[in-house]
Amino acid sequence: MTNSPGLGLALALLLGWGASTVSLMAVDLAPWPWWGVVAVVLLRTLLQTGLFIVGHDAMHGVLLPHHPRTNHGLGLAALGLYAGLAYGSCRRKHQRHHRHTATSADPDFHPNPAAGAGRWYLRFMAGYLNPGQMARLLTAWGLLVLLALPANPSAWLNLLLFCSAPLLLSSLQLFVFGTYLPHRSQRAPGAAAGTPISLDWPAWLSLLACYHFGYHREHHDRPDLAWFALPGLRHQRRALARTEQRE
Repeated sequence: MTNSPGLGLALALLLGWGASTVSLMAVDLAPWPWWGVVAVVLLRTLLQTGLFIVGHDAMHGVLLPHHPRTNHGLGLAALGLYAGLAYGSCRRKHQRHHRHTATSADPDFHPNPAAGAGRWYLRFMAGYLNPGQMARLLTAWGLLVLLALPANPSAWLNLLLFCSAPLLLSSLQLFVFGTYLPHRSQRAPGAAAGTPISLDWPAWLSLLACYHFGYHREHHDRPDLAWFALPGLRHQRRALARTEQRE
């Protein structure tokens, strides 16, 4: 189990997110420059999105394929920490997304070509937000503030900057690079329902944008591959295409 690269990366993301959450809640921000706050918010956003990516790989059973109970246990923890999301419900919705891509049965898709990115984002978010999830999230945030207040009277500000803002930015990151851009062309008349596009970006930019979620066609073709294996598949396909063109 410990030899799995997916497990090592997942644990690193979980530990990085947890350690930064605890340490940042107690920090006095008064002496910080504005750019330092912005840099930490962006780093926290990357870690926040990483939690969802861990949960996503767990949904596909590729985090620890030979240990399904541990695989799904880590997914449950990752999505719970991400935003109080219920792992079982998210998994069922994501399976529908793969089975019914770009159709009315796809919970992540907005079939109306007249709906812009904003309306699509609101529909996307409505599928994941519910009273139980919000109660879990707000309770966790409230406990964080209460625990941090003795050491930091402005803990509520730290919560807004380093927990609330990264979660909002992460949801936008996942939507824009993992849903909207790869799937928006499928709303065009005559578009193939099962073929999302991949963003034509170098691997380093794809990683920073959304952990290679932008290589979306590769993911839909091979959902059994972990997020970090998608650039390799894309490289192989592009090399094969160039070889066929020369021939």
